[in-house]
Amino acid sequence: MSKSRLPLYLGLGIAGAGGYYLYNSGGDANAAAKRAKADAKSARKQLHRGGEDAKDAGQQASNYIDETVQAARDKARQGTDDLKDQAKEGIDRIDQVRQDTARNLGTSVDQLDRKIEDKASEAKKNVGGWFGGK
Repeated sequence: MSKSRLPLYLGLGIAGAGGYYLYNSGGDANAAAKRAKADAKSARKQLHRGGEDAKDAGQQASNYIDETVQAARDKARQGTDDLKDQAKEGIDRIDQVRQDTARNLGTSVDQLDRKIEDKASEAKKNVGGWFGGK
């Protein structure tokens, strides 16, 4: 069976603390007890004050996180608006290119159609000449 050594270590710690206070008070047990109580009271106050500092630090951290999250949200919204604007500009450019292409293609088709009609009428005259037509 294994025994826990925790009671041994706790006892040694208490004996060491008692020896420390006895040594510092010059061997007077009453003075050592008063000094130990005063140190305990001081430590308790520091722990309580540390709790308030922790609350303040926690509040500051919370505020910082909230500000950071809000800034990220604002930046994302701005980015979304920028993307909408860029998409609209892109669509406008595509429409402009489509219209220009249609206009140029229409002009090219008209020119090609005229050339074909001219060549066809020329060929008709030539063929008509073979058969005695005008």
